[in-house]
Amino acid sequence: MLQQIIALIVIAFFLSRLVWQKQKKQISPSEFLFWLIFWIIAGAAIIGLKLIDRLAADLGFSGSGIDILIYAAVVVLFYFIFRLRLRQEKTERDITKIIREITIKK
Repeated sequence: MLQQIIALIVIAFFLSRLVWQKQKKQISPSEFLFWLIFWIIAGAAIIGLKLIDRLAADLGFSGSGIDILIYAAVVVLFYFIFRLRLRQEKTERDITKIIREITIKK
């Protein structure tokens, strides 16, 4: 129970920072919406941990619900890393193309 309270306090802190960054216009509206949804889902997962535990047991997982959340988080992080790498490759190709065009014009 204490861990859940601490986690919710941390999430509340991140939400306050998110709103502050939005007010200072340091993040775009789409970024704000993405992170807002992310932290709300994280808070809901923390609050509904007992339900997740029950669901994990019903699905035949031997671990607790928090283990399932951690596994899911790792999968999502790897997906984001993959997407980031694809975006970086595209940016590098675009930069190379622009540099070639500039060089050819000179």
